[in-house]
Amino acid sequence: MDLSLSTETMGDRTIVRVGGEIDVYTAPKLREQLVELVNDGNFHLVVDMEGVDFLDSTGLGVLLGGLKRVRAHEGSLRLVCNQERILKIFRITGLTKVFPIHTSVEEAVAATD
Repeated sequence: MDLSLSTETMGDRTIVRVGGEIDVYTAPKLREQLVELVNDGNFHLVVDMEGVDFLDSTGLGVLLGGLKRVRAHEGSLRLVCNQERILKIFRITGLTKVFPIHTSVEEAVAATD
C-alpha cells in the first residue's frame, strides 16, 4: 500500500492529512513533507492520521523527528488519531506522553500550546 499526503492551513496550523501505511518504505515521503513544511516556516503542525492503516517504528521515528524540528522553532506537532490499533502503538511505546493526541482535527487546531 502507498502513502497519500495532503496539506491545508487552518489559522496558524498546517494540517498534514496522511493515508495508507507509514512504514520503512513510505516514511521517507512523510519525512520530506514535514521537513519542507518546517523549512517553509510552518511550525505548528497537526498530523491527521485518521486514514493511516499501519504504522511501524520507522514511522514513529519520522514523527519524533518532525516534533524535534518544530520544537526547535518554538512550534508544536499534534496528532489526530482515534483508531485503537494505532493508539495502542503510542501507548506501548510511551509516546502518548510525548505527543498531544486528539480525536479530531478541529480539536487539535483549537488546542493551545
